[in-house]
Order: sequence, then C-alpha cells, then structure tokens
Amino acid sequence: MGIPSLRSLILSLASKRLAVMLPLGFASGLPLALTSGTLQAWLTVDGVDIRTIGLFSLVGIPYTLKFFWSPVMDRFHPPWMGRRRGWILITQGILVSGIIAMAFTAPAGAPFLMACLAIMVVFSSASQDIVIDAYRTELLEERERGLGVGLSVTGYRIAMLVSGALALILSDRIGWQNTYILMAGIMSLGIFATVVGPEPGLSLSPPGSMAEAISGPVKEFFSRPTAFSILAVIILYKLGDAFAGTLTTAFLIRGAGFSPTDVGTINKGFGLVATIAGALFGGGLMVKIGLFGALMFFGVLQAVSNLSFMVLAWVGKNYGAMIAAVGFENLSGGMGTAAFVAFLMALCNRRFTATQYALLSALASMGRVFVGPPSGFLVEWVGWPWFFFITALVALPGLILLWWMKRHVRDIEKGL
Repeated sequence: MGIPSLRSLILSLASKRLAVMLPLGFASGLPLALTSGTLQAWLTVDGVDIRTIGLFSLVGIPYTLKFFWSPVMDRFHPPWMGRRRGWILITQGILVSGIIAMAFTAPAGAPFLMACLAIMVVFSSASQDIVIDAYRTELLEERERGLGVGLSVTGYRIAMLVSGALALILSDRIGWQNTYILMAGIMSLGIFATVVGPEPGLSLSPPGSMAEAISGPVKEFFSRPTAFSILAVIILYKLGDAFAGTLTTAFLIRGAGFSPTDVGTINKGFGLVATIAGALFGGGLMVKIGLFGALMFFGVLQAVSNLSFMVLAWVGKNYGAMIAAVGFENLSGGMGTAAFVAFLMALCNRRFTATQYALLSALASMGRVFVGPPSGFLVEWVGWPWFFFITALVALPGLILLWWMKRHVRDIEKGL
C-alpha cells in the first residue's frame, strides 16, 4: 500500500477536472458565514436588538430543505454551458448580486430588508451547493473522487475562514459595507472557475417531466436490493463522530479548563489545518486502498479518535494532550469525510444526480440533528470520560454494517 506523494498530488492537479474542485469548493463555502456568524456580528455592532438577532438564525433554513427544489435542477437545462455549469453560473450571479445588496443595506435601519436579502443569498447558496455536488459527481472519474472531495473540502474550509475570521478583522479596518463588497468580489472568482471548467464526459438526458424528476430518483434508488442497508450505513457512519462533536468546545472549556483563546487557537485554528490535511491525505490514500478500504480504515480512526478525548478528560488541562486529541480527531474526521462524500457520489444515478445527492446528504445529517439534544444529559449522567467512550461505541454499528456490506460497496465502487 503506497502513500500518496506530493509529486502525485501535483500531477493529479494537472487534470482540469480536479483543478476546478478547489475554487468551486471555495465558492460553495464563502456565503455561509456571511449569512450566519459574520452577519450576526454586523447586526450586533449595528445595535440590532438581541431578539431580532436570534430570529436571523432562521435565514439558514434553505440549507436543510434544498432537496425540495433540487428536481428542478435535474429536469431543466439552461441554454448555456451545460445542465450543471449553466445552473452554477446562474446561482453565482445571484449570490454576487445578493451580497452586494446586503453591503448597501443598514441592518439597524432596515432589518426586514436585510433578512430578505440574507434569505435570497442562502437560497442561492443552497442551490449552488446542489449543482456543484452534482457537477463534481458527474465530472470526476472513480479514481479521482477521493482527491476531488479532499480539494473541495479544502476550498470550503478556507472560504469559511475568509468569510468568517478574515471578514471580522476587515470590518474593523474598512467597515462592514466595504467588507461585504470585497466578499462579493472574491465570490466572483467562482464564476471564473465555472466558465473554464470542463463538461462531464458522459451526458445523459434529463428527466422528461417534473413528475419524473421528483419520483424518478426515489424509485430508482429503492429499486436496488440493498437500498435500506445503504441508507442505514449513511445515517450511522458519521454518527459517533458527530455525537462527540456536539460538545467538544464545551468540554474543552468547562470540562478540561482551557480558555476560550486556547480553544480558538488550537481547536479551531489547528483543527482546521488538521481537517484540511486529513481530507487531502485521505482522498489521495483512497486511490490506493479503494472506497471500501477507505471507509473502513477511516471509520475506525474516527471511532478511536473519540477515545483521545476520553484520555484528555482523565488527564485534565494538558496542552500536549489537547493538541494530540484535537489533531487526531480533525485529521481522522477529514479523512472520513473524504471517503464518505465519495461514497455518496458513487451511489448517485447520473440522470438524477442533483436530487439523489441532496436527499442522501440530508439523510446523512439527520443523525447529527438527533444526537445533539441528549448529549448534555448524558454528560450530566456519566461524566466526560464515559461520554466520549460511549460516542466511540456509537460508531461501531455503522462499521459492522459496512463490513457486512463489503461486497455490495465494492460493486457500487465499480459502478455495478
């Protein structure tokens, strides 16, 4: 089993298909903070009351409901640049316009207008995500999926840093309006990637009607003999990782006694670097060990990484143990994400890529929603060390089911 080298990574990026993954991932991640954390900071600085700021969290709802309109993007074909790139270009144009409009709106003076513009940006961003996911799935060859996902994750994470931390720093120096105008300009770089990006090699006819675009993806998926087992793997695979992640920040501050500065620097800063490294390394390694091997190996690492926080809970406030736990958890999480997204891509029928990927990714996030509420009660009941031990156990059912489906996953990888 070889380890992907820097030279092989550079040679892979010579592929135009892989080269556009980084900027498109960046374009996908940039709007998120501009309508959530960064916007919340602007509202606070501008003197908007706390109740209104709380209501602004509702503007993110389209991200969770995007599968409702994804059939439209499977069914209809823009008259330029292909079915996927045409839609990406439309959504990016609306995003740039929407972010500029937000820049020229005063939150305190017109909070309702700002909310409407934020919803427009979120809707366009969610729509862009739908089509970029479909484009990536249809464009990349099987051997390119892992590295392509790694590059997408890298672009996405860098964009969140730019529209989050960097935007907040810039707002103190050039003001909120100029900051948002600058973010719109940076967003326009995604348009260049869309224009120069290649068309997928295999062009299939879109659904013949909206009825087919809505029902076809579901009927096609459930016609597969292992459909329900696949859905169970999707829900369970990242569940242990998500369970531990719900309270990681609270644990580091309250449970282990680290300062918010420690958490911001190590958990957020160093953790981001480790996640990017994990996504890139995992994507490259997946070429060597295959989809099933990557899912199993990275899934085991994810489960074991939760135990590193159990050790930290026993040790207490120890910077070496914290760095090791945060680095291990984010590195393995990035590797697991690369394999898992490649798995979702392999599951999609290319006639219905936008809708099937949107539905499967929404299903994958369901587990994260439901493990959050009971996590605090569990910590109160068993304490921090046992909490992290239980989160490692929660990862086992998904891995056992994945092992049981070994032959089917390998058939999926081969496109059978």
